[in-house]
Amino acid sequence: MFDRHVTLESLITDSVAKKHLPKAGYAHVVSATEYAFELAVKRKVCVDLATKATLLHDIGHTNWERHGEWDFESYNEFDIHTIKGAERAHELLILKGEDLGKAREIALAILFHSGSSPVSKNVKLTPLQKLVSDADDMDEQEDGAHHRVKIDFGEALQRIRRLDMLVHPYRKDCNENCENCDSLK
Repeated sequence: MFDRHVTLESLITDSVAKKHLPKAGYAHVVSATEYAFELAVKRKVCVDLATKATLLHDIGHTNWERHGEWDFESYNEFDIHTIKGAERAHELLILKGEDLGKAREIALAILFHSGSSPVSKNVKLTPLQKLVSDADDMDEQEDGAHHRVKIDFGEALQRIRRLDMLVHPYRKDCNENCENCDSLK
């Protein structure tokens, strides 16, 4: 249906994503991706990159629960999910056949999506990176509850398929050369 294009569906159904995204919560990553689509259209940022980066933004999460409660102290001090996530997402995108420039831009957006990450300190975010961070924040709930909202994989997949249909028309003007893309500047 989408020629050789790497779709959101092809990402969420991959074994790497199915192993790691449940730790972040399908409800959270799908809701944040829906917000990213809306923000990208409004801000004129590449919709394809924004939705892929947001779908994968928490693929580096580790379970920080201790005795059934989220351990914020350990999470805030030791978490490196942005670093692990950028690496995992980059590798997944390359294996799926994503354009190398797009894979890099998506990985960098994941790397810088969280203000709590030590790598994000004193970094001026690009519009794409800011958008992913904002979409993530739009779904945030107190005490990390957004990571514990449950939806089954079937519902997540249905919503992702809908997003793929919405994203597709925005790709018509995409020249696949992210280096020269006005929506990244």
